Amino acid sequence: MDSSRRRNFLKASISGTVLGLSGCLGILGEDSADTNEDSSDADEDAIDTAEDSSDANGGSGDMGGAPMFRYDTANTGSRPSETGPKTSVTKQWAFQTRSKVRSSPAVVDGTVYVGSGAGSVYALSATDGTEQWEYDSISPLNSSPAVVDGTVYIGSTDGSVYALSAADGTEQWAYETGDRVYSSPAVVDGTVYVGSLDDSVYALSAADGTEQWAYETGSSVHASPAVVDGTVYIGSADQSVYALSAADGAEQWAYETGDDVVSSPAVVDGTVYIGSYDHSVYALSAADGTEQWAYDIGDAVYSSPAVADGTVYVGSFDHSVYALSAADGTEQWAYETGDEVRSSPTVVDGTVYVGSDDGSVYALSAADGTEQWAHQTGDVVRSSPTVVDRMVYIWSDHIYALSER
Repeated sequence: MDSSRRRNFLKASISGTVLGLSGCLGILGEDSADTNEDSSDADEDAIDTAEDSSDANGGSGDMGGAPMFRYDTANTGSRPSETGPKTSVTKQWAFQTRSKVRSSPAVVDGTVYVGSGAGSVYALSATDGTEQWEYDSISPLNSSPAVVDGTVYIGSTDGSVYALSAADGTEQWAYETGDRVYSSPAVVDGTVYVGSLDDSVYALSAADGTEQWAYETGSSVHASPAVVDGTVYIGSADQSVYALSAADGAEQWAYETGDDVVSSPAVVDGTVYIGSYDHSVYALSAADGTEQWAYDIGDAVYSSPAVADGTVYVGSFDHSVYALSAADGTEQWAYETGDEVRSSPTVVDGTVYVGSDDGSVYALSAADGTEQWAHQTGDVVRSSPTVVDRMVYIWSDHIYALSER
C-alpha cells in the first residue's frame, strides 16, 4: 500500500488540529474544494445512507452507537436507546480538516469516522478528537461512512467505493463505478449496497468488493439505500423511487414523483418515507409502492426524513424543519431556520437535532418544535448530527463535538 494513501497518527498532525475547550475556534477561509458549491444543488452534497443493523428493521443485529448515517439499515434517523443534550451546549472539541466536511459521522466503539472534502477519511477519538488515523483517497468525499465488523465502507468522487480497516485505515479493497459516488453505503448480511452518479445501484461483496449485481436507473443516484426485509429502497434523479431485490437487484416496483429524488428513504412499519425536489414528502407502501399520502412543503426536499414515534421529521429548502404525521401526513409543526435545510434530522430521546445553511445546529422539541438550543458554527451545516452518549457530532467548517453545559 502506497504510504501516501494511508497515514497513521497517534496524535493530531499538521493536516488536522484539535482545538480543545480552552482554545479558540478559528473559522476556515474559502477553499478551492468548494468553488463549485452552488453550481448544482443535487451535485453538491452527499445524500445519506446508512446502516446500523437493527433486528426490527431487517438488519443484521444492533451494533450500538451510530455505525452509519441514519443509524440503521432502514435509515430511520432515530435511536431510542441514546440520549443527547437538551439544554445549552458547549464545544467539547473541534477538529480542523484541510477542507469543508459534508460527510456525516459514524461513531463506533469510542471512535468517530468521517470523510472530508479534501479526500481524507479520518478516525478520531470520540472523547477528545485526537486523530487515530487518516486515509487519503485524494478525491473529495461526500459519502458518509458505514462501519461494520471492523471495516469502514465509504464512497468517493473518484468513482470508487473503498473498504478500510477500522483499526488503522489500511485499504482492504476498492471497487470502481462509472462516476462519482455521493451515496452512503448500507451493509447488510455481507453485502454493501450503494448508488453512483453513473445511474446505477450496486451490490458488492463486503469481504472483497466483488460485484454481485448492478441495477441501472434512468439518471444519477445521489441517494443512499435503505435495506429492509430483503429489499433495497432508493431514489434516483430520474424522479423515481425504486424497490429492488437485495438478492439479485430485480425491480419489485417503481414510483414516479415530479422531480429529482436525492433524499434517502426511511422505511418504518411497512411504509417508505422520502422527499423529492417536486416539493413533496411521500409515504409509499413498502410492499408495492402505492402512494399512502403526499405532503406539499412548498420547496425542494433534499433532506432525508427521520421517523420516530409516529412522526416524520424532514428539512426543506424553504428554510424550515417539518414534523408530519406518519399516518396521514398532517403537519404537526414547523420551525423556521435562517436558510435552507439540507441536513437530515436526527431524533433522540424526544429531541430533533438538525443543521441549517444558516450555520447553526438546532435542538428542537420533537413534540412541538420549540427550540431547546442553537449552536453557531463557522459555515453551512449540511451534514447530519450524530448523537451518541450525550454528545452531538456535526461537521461544518470543523468537526465539532458538542456536550451539555
